[in-house]
Amino acid sequence: MKASARALEAWLPPKGRGAVEDLGGIRLIDDAFNSNPTSLSAGLATLARLGGGRRVAILGDMLELGPDEIAMHRAMAGDAAMESVDLVHLAGPLMRNLYEALPQAKRGIWAEDAAGLVAQLDLLTETGDIVLVKGSKSSKVSTVVDALRRSRESSGPEKRG
Repeated sequence: MKASARALEAWLPPKGRGAVEDLGGIRLIDDAFNSNPTSLSAGLATLARLGGGRRVAILGDMLELGPDEIAMHRAMAGDAAMESVDLVHLAGPLMRNLYEALPQAKRGIWAEDAAGLVAQLDLLTETGDIVLVKGSKSSKVSTVVDALRRSRESSGPEKRG
């Protein structure tokens, strides 16, 4: 039993699946591998639970949701955890719907694609921020994670909690 507990204590999620790391002055939640309304809601709840700085969500399109995809993107503005998010940057044509549904004060940058956010990397975060990056793999929002890692010195992953 003790060996199992030690193994679980040391476990870290794989890249893009919710790992939390301190990254040169920001705390990054890398969840850029998959997204749907349920998993995005869980990611926002994790962001809301972490304290200590401005909470920033960087979100790419949730893909392959079917005919209600526009409404599903727009509805995320009403997610309970969104109350605790200070700023939301968005990438992709579907995320434009969430951008328009957000209160003006929460709207960050909207870009046509993840490359558009990478091009404005210096405007996305500030030292002290807690940052969730989440989107479907095909949205390529993981390129924002890669750019953040390149621009900041990583101190390595830490246990999620």
